[in-house]
Amino acid sequence: MDNLRLIPTDKIIERLRYENPWWQSRQLPEAYAVMEKRLYFDLFYPFVKDKKIKRAVVLMGPRRVGKTVMLFHAIGELIKEKINPQQLLFVGIDNPIYVHLSLEDILHLCKEALKLQDLKGCYVFFDEIQYLKDWERHLKVLVDSYPDTKFIVSGSAAAALKWHSTESGAGRFTDFMLPPLTFQEYIHLKKMDHLMYEDHIYYGEKQLPYCLSRDVKALNKEFLHYLNFGGYPEVVLSEKIQGDMGRYVKNDIVDKVLLRDLPSLYGIKDVQELNRFFTYIAYNTGNEFSYETMSKESGIQKDTLKKYLEYLEAAFLIKVLNRVDINAKRLKRVTSFKVYLTNPSLRTALFSPMGETDAEMGNMVETAVLSQWMHRDNLDLTYARWKEGRNEGEVDLVLVDDKKFKPQWGVEIKWSNRYFEKPQELKSLLRFCTENKFSSALTTSIDAQGYQNVGGIQLTFLPSSIYTYNIGVITLKMKNV
Repeated sequence: MDNLRLIPTDKIIERLRYENPWWQSRQLPEAYAVMEKRLYFDLFYPFVKDKKIKRAVVLMGPRRVGKTVMLFHAIGELIKEKINPQQLLFVGIDNPIYVHLSLEDILHLCKEALKLQDLKGCYVFFDEIQYLKDWERHLKVLVDSYPDTKFIVSGSAAAALKWHSTESGAGRFTDFMLPPLTFQEYIHLKKMDHLMYEDHIYYGEKQLPYCLSRDVKALNKEFLHYLNFGGYPEVVLSEKIQGDMGRYVKNDIVDKVLLRDLPSLYGIKDVQELNRFFTYIAYNTGNEFSYETMSKESGIQKDTLKKYLEYLEAAFLIKVLNRVDINAKRLKRVTSFKVYLTNPSLRTALFSPMGETDAEMGNMVETAVLSQWMHRDNLDLTYARWKEGRNEGEVDLVLVDDKKFKPQWGVEIKWSNRYFEKPQELKSLLRFCTENKFSSALTTSIDAQGYQNVGGIQLTFLPSSIYTYNIGVITLKMKNV
């Protein structure tokens, strides 16, 4: 404890009391108590409560998606469940006041602040754990040394967290991934659930439970707002931040993640080049790339590009989608691929908000759809592209069964009603269905909804906003199971 001399112990204890107002007030601060919980909270909280398994819970995710708020909501629930508020300890590791302390030192100070004999039955929350060097080693020791204490930590230098918690936390940590806000959660946070009702759609012969909208025009207005601002909970709820989205995201996401957190972990030397590269990708979200064209357009060596892509994907900023052919066979050499932002509103932040008739809308809607699917674990999502004679074909989203290597479905994502009127123009999708003996497929639109039959293939048309909403709904249901 020698290095404590830098800052007097009583100052640190004062800070701990300030961070844990419920020790005195016995309740969660009003600011957090009134905030709407994310729908993911109900999935997360059982891990916090579970004391049978001696594991720390590691809450991971990109910056600004609401991890700290989720920790406070967990504390609020525990207080409601009559856990003694003085057994709930919260520490924001990003505060420089703790910089020379180990987690063990901090725990001793908490005990001192509360005059506790031991930490039996306590819940300890460490926020922004990635600020502590070798955090996973420290945490593993605590899990072993304090078997009757529950540890919950959060962190956002995602690449490092994921990598470290799997490497060294085997058997000691449970990972929980909190993604950017889904469109379903966005509607829930804005208290617009009345726009939706439960019904069903037909997909070929199958009748599927599905949420539809009472007012697609109103839903589309929210959808456009979601594309521009919707990935971050606090942006959704604050018009002030929406007015200065660029600065908010630049300070918090771009500067911290691209320029600070991650380069140091991945040994990336040229931080400005990485930043330029990310901006180039954000502008072209949803486009197909090859290493050749990428290298030519960005002026960056191929090997460096590969490293940047891997790094941005590990940081939850992008998702790379690989290409398959018409039969969903993988190509021997990965020559081309698509890159999507994991959060459509990142693009707005770097450039400017879009209107619904802008040329980029198609790619942004695709980005939104893909960003909902990413919340599903272990899905082999791809896109199909092939050449037949002089003709090229492409299907936007194809799910491949990773055991049989056969496609399970194909979806065409459009921001247009034209194909509802002229379904025979969906040549690639129809060709894909014929080749793979599919009798049905799904296509999105602006607001056209219904069914069309072309040569024995039934096409289900749904507004993109409704489709995006439902991916979120179905994902949460699956995770709850």
